[in-house]
Amino acid sequence: MAETPIRFGILGCAGIARKLSRAITISPNSILYAIGSRSLDKAKKFAAENGFPPSAKIYDSYEAVLDDPDVDAVYVPLPTSLHVKWAVLAAEKKKHLLLEKPVALNVAEFDLIIEACEANGVQFMDGTMWMHHPRTAKMSEFLADSQRFGQLTTVHSIFTNAGDEDFLKNDIRVKPELDGLGALGDIGWYCIRSILWAVNYELPKTVTALRGAILNEAGVILACGSSLEWEDRKTSTFYCSFLSNLTIDITVIGTKGTLHIHDFVIPHEEETASFTAASKSGFKEFATGWDPLPSQCVVATDIPQDASMVREFSRLVKSIKEGGSKPENKWPSISRKTQLVLDKVKESIEKGFEPVQVGA
Repeated sequence: MAETPIRFGILGCAGIARKLSRAITISPNSILYAIGSRSLDKAKKFAAENGFPPSAKIYDSYEAVLDDPDVDAVYVPLPTSLHVKWAVLAAEKKKHLLLEKPVALNVAEFDLIIEACEANGVQFMDGTMWMHHPRTAKMSEFLADSQRFGQLTTVHSIFTNAGDEDFLKNDIRVKPELDGLGALGDIGWYCIRSILWAVNYELPKTVTALRGAILNEAGVILACGSSLEWEDRKTSTFYCSFLSNLTIDITVIGTKGTLHIHDFVIPHEEETASFTAASKSGFKEFATGWDPLPSQCVVATDIPQDASMVREFSRLVKSIKEGGSKPENKWPSISRKTQLVLDKVKESIEKGFEPVQVGA
């Protein structure tokens, strides 16, 4: 008997929703079921261009998607300023929630979303796709290997992507009333998540934004960086920017090994992704080279990482819907920690780049 797929509704026709529409179609346990927009014509056009089946429901409002009793889950790619309203309403309508990042404007708003999810027994997950690539699990194995990697000492993460003139003037990510967190929320989110992933989600003690943050005339962050420090003297840095060439790197350094990734958010290829690992490295005599050389690990995937995310989310939803399971709290916990650190970086910038205690 064929597996009953999880039926997805999408709120809005944002550009990233094109990618998730494809992911929902590719994932073996999900189906595009409904799309809602404030414009019926826009919703119809989006459905026609993004592989929605002929049976898909086309609605002229977000509310209509949430009111459809056959929608199991919703993907919400709306501007961050609208997340708390629509995510809470989705949870109250008993719709499982796949929410685009950043999850909220601040952790207080995110807590309202999670309270609604918990009160209504729905699964929450944010849209950080690279977490679901099998490469990530393979890299975690290396970091956990005390013989090859040792004890983590420092992490450095970079995500930059130069926006053109139109982007820097008109994109929602540079508008304070829509996505007021700017580059910090959009691509800094990935840097912060990568650091937390590397340290097994242990929150830092302090966050200190680096001097030299660049803001537009409306006060939205276009480029910034930060250092993080832990009780046991682990350190990390990150930098994110809408003004520099595309770079997506993580370097994780331990007492015995080093991990490098150059495309951690979006792999260069969909079918495979790689990373390099060096263990117990040293210079040859007279520093003529490395011994041993770093090794490259190539990890294949059966479906793209965005579809892997949808598949895992749908699996969790199905286990709740049909198996009586409780929602998995791992994902909201990770999202909250990411949002919390992001908040503290913003606070440090606003306080003149002074250190800020993170807390919990």
